Amino acid sequence: MAVLSSSAQQPPLNWARRLDSGDGPESVTNLQFYFHDLPGGKNPTAVQVVKPASSGTSINSFFGAVVMADDPLTESADRSSKVIGRAQGMYAAAGRSEISLLMSMSYGFTDGDYDGSSLSIVGRNRAVDPTRELPVLGGTGVFRMARGYAVIKTVSANARGDAVVHYNVTVYAPRL
Repeated sequence: MAVLSSSAQQPPLNWARRLDSGDGPESVTNLQFYFHDLPGGKNPTAVQVVKPASSGTSINSFFGAVVMADDPLTESADRSSKVIGRAQGMYAAAGRSEISLLMSMSYGFTDGDYDGSSLSIVGRNRAVDPTRELPVLGGTGVFRMARGYAVIKTVSANARGDAVVHYNVTVYAPRL
């Protein structure tokens, strides 16, 4: 399968690749990037806006907590690597007896041919599993009417709740 740059005028991006030949009714794109969720420290990118329930749940589930996020997306797991967009939205602790999140996020891109385009990813994220899958439910720009899936894996996490998560996203979108 040939890998094509989506533009002859720009160098290929390290984080995005077209997987289709360009002949069909839809484009197929693979995106690989890192999501940096940083609720701790001096400059948090995620803040709790609703506190967890205090009764009827496991003490460790955080059930009911809601967090708003404006997290950077980068080319590599290194926080100082090139920022290619932001994940903005919320996630809520939806599991009463397990750590399970309901995520509703817009992943807005700011790099290359994808600048100004976004993906909507909404679904259950059982964060303790080594690999999770979330659905792509739509998008804007080159991803208008997108569908697909994101396979995610936590790269690192600490006691403050800071986490780096690798996203491997396959997107199908009608040609514009």
